[in-house]
Amino acid sequence: MALRLYRRHRNECEAGFAKDFKSGEFEESRRGWKHCSCLITAAGTIAGKFNRQSTGEWRWEEAKAVIARWETAGTWKLAEPSKPIPPESSTVSTLTTVQDVIDAFLAKCHNRNIAPNTLSKYKTFTNQLAAYCQHRGYLHIGQLTVSDMDRFYASWKDGVRAKAKKLERLKAFVKFCLKRDWIGKDITEDLQAPEGSSVTVPKSPFTDEELKRIYEACDTIGPPTKEGPGYRTWSGNDARDFIDLSIYTGLRISDVATFDITKRLKGNDVFLRMHKTKRPLFTWIPDWLVERLHARVPANGSLIFGCGVTRNAKQLCDIWRNKRLRRVFELSGPWIEKPTPHKFRHTFVRILLERGVPVADVAELIGDTEQVLRRSYAAWIPGRQDRLSRILQEAFADRPKGKIVAIR
Repeated sequence: MALRLYRRHRNECEAGFAKDFKSGEFEESRRGWKHCSCLITAAGTIAGKFNRQSTGEWRWEEAKAVIARWETAGTWKLAEPSKPIPPESSTVSTLTTVQDVIDAFLAKCHNRNIAPNTLSKYKTFTNQLAAYCQHRGYLHIGQLTVSDMDRFYASWKDGVRAKAKKLERLKAFVKFCLKRDWIGKDITEDLQAPEGSSVTVPKSPFTDEELKRIYEACDTIGPPTKEGPGYRTWSGNDARDFIDLSIYTGLRISDVATFDITKRLKGNDVFLRMHKTKRPLFTWIPDWLVERLHARVPANGSLIFGCGVTRNAKQLCDIWRNKRLRRVFELSGPWIEKPTPHKFRHTFVRILLERGVPVADVAELIGDTEQVLRRSYAAWIPGRQDRLSRILQEAFADRPKGKIVAIR
């Protein structure tokens, strides 16, 4: 008679099962099952002797290996259980539940004082990881395996570059757990970024002709409507102000949507971010734009692009991206390449480079390196092609000239 395995739950079961409650491997494979580290017991007959004996293991694969040794030896005398390595073991920190580890990781991110936009990306990643663990029924972070990382990585629906960035966050999370002995090994070691994620794609800003079409589309959107199905609470002037601020500052859509005029605007200077020198970095906007931004305060308050229903940054961005600016882009079409709000930031860079602003200064304004800027915006750096042409002319100046031969 083959030995039968079942888990016998203890009084302090972290999944909340009653003492002496029994569960099998098939039951625990069900979706939503709450897993724990209670030990697995074997029951059956070996060499004519029936017995019930703890395997000393809490994982099913290890328990099967134990009973295989007993059956091979044909005796229960080898039944000394090997030391279990549950999450509560002295070799693993007591802070090992998935949610506790995620909270500790996000606390570390807060302590670094990273930008809110970056922090929201870490929160999105940890929310996805928590959802995956819940789907698999994992309670402890130590239950994650290499194959789990393969499945979790494959479940991401992001683009090539976004997927590569999220992989960096996953590796940082695992490294965080390794340093605190919450997992035993690097389970993301074999994961690699998608092909093509490191290739720099030239940026595609709006041209002056495209900007003209966008502004004309704003002019076609009249005052807000308060009646009828799907009434509109914004006008083309709201969209024009949003676009102008984006183009004149190079701020991302999230920063414009949550623009607090009392904190970001001082005279004609718009606060961008803290510089590496720990000093604030500003950009300049013209008087007429300053006046228009201040004119928005009576109706909208200090959050001049707020939508009245929320102050949540993500919801504000979604409203501007997916409703208001999308409507402007639809009216200004057709488009060969899909327009996005982020192109206003690229347009800011394009205008500065075409006006001869040094590459180093433009890179500082957008918070990027000069090397990346040259790769991404090479087509708009004045004199670049002339300089390359002169280099080629000088390199081949002393080469012999070929003779022209008539071909009959």
